Amino acid sequence: MRKKLFVALSLVFIFAALSGQAFAVSLTLEEKVGQLFFIRPEQLNLDLDNDFIHDPKTEGVKELSSEMAETMHKYPAGGFVIFGKNINTPEQLKKFVSALKNSYPLTPFIAIDEEGGRVARIANSKNFNVPKIKSAASLKNPKQAKNAAVKIAAYLVEYGIDWNFAPVADVNSNPENIVIGNRAFGSDPEYVAKMVSAYLDGLHAKNILGLVKHFPGHGDTKGDTHNEYVAVDKTWDELKEVELIPFVKNFDKAGAVMIAHITLPNITSDKLPATLSKELITGKLRGELNFKGIILTDDLYMGAIRNSYNSAEAAVLAFEAGNDILLMPEDYESAFKGILNAVKTGRISEERLNQSVERILKFKGVFKR
Repeated sequence: MRKKLFVALSLVFIFAALSGQAFAVSLTLEEKVGQLFFIRPEQLNLDLDNDFIHDPKTEGVKELSSEMAETMHKYPAGGFVIFGKNINTPEQLKKFVSALKNSYPLTPFIAIDEEGGRVARIANSKNFNVPKIKSAASLKNPKQAKNAAVKIAAYLVEYGIDWNFAPVADVNSNPENIVIGNRAFGSDPEYVAKMVSAYLDGLHAKNILGLVKHFPGHGDTKGDTHNEYVAVDKTWDELKEVELIPFVKNFDKAGAVMIAHITLPNITSDKLPATLSKELITGKLRGELNFKGIILTDDLYMGAIRNSYNSAEAAVLAFEAGNDILLMPEDYESAFKGILNAVKTGRISEERLNQSVERILKFKGVFKR
């Protein structure tokens, strides 16, 4: 029944968007706001400390409690992101994912970072016998990239995952980069673009959604946005010559773009991290580059954001900048209420909210099994 409801809602939203009569199905304001958020499962437990929730070394939630289910009905998230600490055994993961998907009538999506190599939550879990890809850089041609993605997608389907936050479309142009490195396919932008395209083909062959990250390119950096402010000094024209190529050439195929937290002082006058910059997201990405798909933030708990903004402020600024999906804010309840209050007070128009929710539900329906 829940899956049928989700599919029905998705189809109605798609029809409504195409006909120009948006929101023929009536969602509550809270449900609309919830669609914007993809959170960690732990964030349904409002008694847990935020630092504990986001720390990869702490014990993760591996089953859905009744208290968590109650929170889901109060703050109905659009999706969950699974991490290594949420994974124990194949049977446990299947059961947990199923419980999360059945936690609300508007079925939440399940996402994961399963790039291959060092970023592979399932493949790097000790109790799983699945194909292990060394790294993106270890793949030497588009055929290998597609085959690797097919293998990854096959086991994601088995465990009920809908969306893989992959591939990395960054060009590894700085040898001092400590964040991207061999997560990128290489240092030549045209080659990276072809590899990204092939990887996406592999995911889609098994009905797994993908994306391109980390726009506008995290390859030419030294610092780590997980911890601190990081700037890229290139101009927009310089980015178009290298970093932007794999993104632009795969916009239509990917359908979704994840924004980096890097700051671009020679491109945006607001001096904000890209995630919060309306100049970059609405002006450059939506406007100049004409991207029509889903835009999502990188992890909002990362230091480049939380060191300067509280959860509600970061969520509102990121949405105002043009993001559709707000990924793992430091405090989910606070961020949810921040967006909700911004709509109720008129800071964010309900028309703007509706635009993102329509895009999200259409995106979720594209490859829906």
